[in-house]
Amino acid sequence: MSFRPLRSLLAALIVSGLSTAAQADDLIIGYQTGIDPTKVAQFDGTYDKALGQKIDWRRFNSGAEVVTAIASGDVQIGNLGSSPLAAAASRGLPIVTFIVAAQINAAEALVVRNGSGINSPQDLIGKTIATPFVSTSHYSLLGALKHWQVEPSKVKIVNLNPSEISAAWARGNIDGAFVWSPALGAIKQNGKVLTDAAEVGTWGAPTFEVWVARKDFAEKHPELLSKFAQVSLDAFADYAANKDSWTADSEPVQKIAKLTGADPKDVPELLAGSAFPDAKQQAELLGGKTAKDIAATAVFLKEQGKADSVLSDYSPYVSDAYIQ
Repeated sequence: MSFRPLRSLLAALIVSGLSTAAQADDLIIGYQTGIDPTKVAQFDGTYDKALGQKIDWRRFNSGAEVVTAIASGDVQIGNLGSSPLAAAASRGLPIVTFIVAAQINAAEALVVRNGSGINSPQDLIGKTIATPFVSTSHYSLLGALKHWQVEPSKVKIVNLNPSEISAAWARGNIDGAFVWSPALGAIKQNGKVLTDAAEVGTWGAPTFEVWVARKDFAEKHPELLSKFAQVSLDAFADYAANKDSWTADSEPVQKIAKLTGADPKDVPELLAGSAFPDAKQQAELLGGKTAKDIAATAVFLKEQGKADSVLSDYSPYVSDAYIQ
């Protein structure tokens, strides 16, 4: 999916009007396969217990898919990255970011195939590189190419979701990919990392993951978002206090692997590849920095021709009310 079809779909959905707010007893949450401590709470049913109801968890391959599901009214709460968040907010999709799920570092990376002949950034010219469009990985790839002064038009960038990337890699159809787990762990086995989201962030294009909710749902059920945020913060705190014991054969890592499809031996490294903000850091991020980062992302997307416009203020799409 390209940025333009996504914009057209969002515009149509917004103009036609969002469906009526879902009842709390019909809570559908969209998640992705990124590796983070909250997957343990999801696996254990901790969110269900805290919210006092059964949650219908829906798995998606990319943030763009999550945005589409939220816009259609099929999902009330969703996990997505900063790039699709900026694209959705720029189109006026009525959502609110209520917790930062992860600050992405090495958890997303550009891996090039052994034997592809890619040993430096300039070697990417003429090669086929896959990434999920409108994703944080796509944003990082464009940020890296800009830093390396490589025109994106000179690289064959193809739109594949993580599972498709793994399959295309196995067939030898692509030379490299910028992606997250579990595909990242799989392609690393016969490839090398050219750069990652952490390094690209230092070049001026940081990425992060968030949890967002439809505004109509947030206004009707603020207590549910607060409880959801607290479970997430507890999961972050548990990992921070016990990360040394989260080895490949540990119970938490095994649960994450089962839920995401990642190889357990890759999970500890992937966890270490992101930062998970605590309550104090969440207050600082949601209190202003996240809105500024979304704006910067939107500006970059517009520069790259991936967004039509940039809003003057993104603060209406972020709230710190649910982590107090």
